[in-house]
Amino acid sequence: MADATIKPVKNEEREKSKKLGSLAALWPFLKPYRTLMVAALLALTATATISLILPLAVRRVVDNFNTSDGALLDRYFAAALGIAALLAVGTALRYALVTRLGERVVADIRKAVFARVVSLSPSFYEKIMTGEVLSRITTDTTLILSVIGSSISIALRNVLIFFGGIVLMLFTSAKLTGMVLLIVPLVVVPILVLGRKMRKLSRENQDWIAASSGSASEVLLAVQTVQAFTHEKLSQQAFSDVTEKSFDAARRRIWTRAQMTAIVIFLVFTGIVGVLWIGATDVRNGAMSAGALVQFVIYSVMVAGGVAALSEIFGELQRAAGATERLIELLHAEDTVNDPEVPVTLPEPVRGEITFEDVYFAYPSRPDIAALDGVNLNIAPGETVAVVGPSGAGKTTIIQLIQRFYDPDSGAVCLDGMRLDALNRDAFRRHIALVPQDPVIFAASARDNIRFGRPDASDAEVESAARAAAAHDFITALPDGYDSGLGERGVMLSGGQKQRIAIARAILRDAPVLLLDEATSALDAESERAVQRAVDELSEGRTTIIVAHRLATVKKADRIIVMDQGRIVATGAHDALVSEDGLYARLARLQFTDGIAAE
Repeated sequence: MADATIKPVKNEEREKSKKLGSLAALWPFLKPYRTLMVAALLALTATATISLILPLAVRRVVDNFNTSDGALLDRYFAAALGIAALLAVGTALRYALVTRLGERVVADIRKAVFARVVSLSPSFYEKIMTGEVLSRITTDTTLILSVIGSSISIALRNVLIFFGGIVLMLFTSAKLTGMVLLIVPLVVVPILVLGRKMRKLSRENQDWIAASSGSASEVLLAVQTVQAFTHEKLSQQAFSDVTEKSFDAARRRIWTRAQMTAIVIFLVFTGIVGVLWIGATDVRNGAMSAGALVQFVIYSVMVAGGVAALSEIFGELQRAAGATERLIELLHAEDTVNDPEVPVTLPEPVRGEITFEDVYFAYPSRPDIAALDGVNLNIAPGETVAVVGPSGAGKTTIIQLIQRFYDPDSGAVCLDGMRLDALNRDAFRRHIALVPQDPVIFAASARDNIRFGRPDASDAEVESAARAAAAHDFITALPDGYDSGLGERGVMLSGGQKQRIAIARAILRDAPVLLLDEATSALDAESERAVQRAVDELSEGRTTIIVAHRLATVKKADRIIVMDQGRIVATGAHDALVSEDGLYARLARLQFTDGIAAE
């Protein structure tokens, strides 16, 4: 549970965003849309050029205010109006192209990141909170959208205006331009100094936002437990603490950016006022025309505005660079479980033989504790095997390794004689059906939740699976029957109903290997009998592995495997294991009457 000591998840090897070069990682996503980029760049260049032409028209108008040729003045005004119209059209086109490009690229990034994280093995999620992953997919991509869809184009436009304006200022008055350029070093220094500080604060702010999202996600996913233990105020305080730290980092970032903006704007416009004063003296002395001074002032304002805008955008680019790093980390995240470069083909049809060959395994988060310690096990095709033992004995670990959620530290797990790490994961997982101990119900209809087991199944097949799992009656009693939404995480269902949905899902999958991890633990006696009959029928002709604490559910298994502390300590049929008076017999005495041995 979250507490007040929550800190943002950080990778110690994560490189800090020291330069905007991190944004280059976006190029693979931009590359497919080069035509759109070129069109947007042309529109941007056109609008910047038109903006630079406008002051020339203004100069002509000012210098001809006193002309006796009214038609000439009208033509100058008409030209200025035409330039303004072109500028409006070009700006609208640039906005449409750049915004579309930004939305398209960010959509591709989100899809790529989600595709990556959804394929990562459980060991990845032992090191990072789901909420932080979601924060990166949402908050960080929003920052990138702002940059691609706005900031970069504005930055490029202001760069063009800056250099174009400088050239035209030189053309108008080299003397005044030289004085303006003396101010540039004074402007660049605070941008560099304060910009470095902003990069650090921006990254810290994003880290705390991610931690805040992770904290909220964890609490909301367990909101009933939080309320049951009256932990609301503590959870609120923990979330408040993380949020305040995020705000504090944002406050310091905002203050630093405000300082930079104030310094830059003051220096730039102080220089402009000084230059304007000198220019006014030249006009009074006849050294330059009033129109030329107005033209120079307009260019100066444009250049100054460009510098000010660049100082603003610089901070946004820094934040986007940090966001890009965080997203690229997910895309390039190393996984402990990967498909082989050249996978072996699994022979068809799959028979369902499962073999553990001297398997040693410890979870990455607990490397010093062996979850499986030298396990050797062979399960024949079509055999029903129960795995029992106290909590932490390694029962569920058997299930997880069969699905290759983890790879053993040594030894091998095989399906039909083929090592799982030599196969494509999708190739063998589609032959496995799972009923987990904590069934997952999606925020969809009952029909779609069952069809999750086999997406191409017909409605009749879905209903048949529901009947076999003793789920049909309660589903039809829902307001919209099979089309009723079940709410987030199946909030509308009881624990037993959720489990029956999960069993129906496994029945529909119709796979040669069936894994039941405490599949009937949340069922009442009547439902358990109904489901047990369905499981017995489903097990016919399939390799079935049943993990259970309730020994009554495994008495009919072909073989019972007894585990303790990651080792197989006994194997055999129910009656034989009871008569041995070992661990299984002790567990049986705790659950059955004293006469169980006589049955």
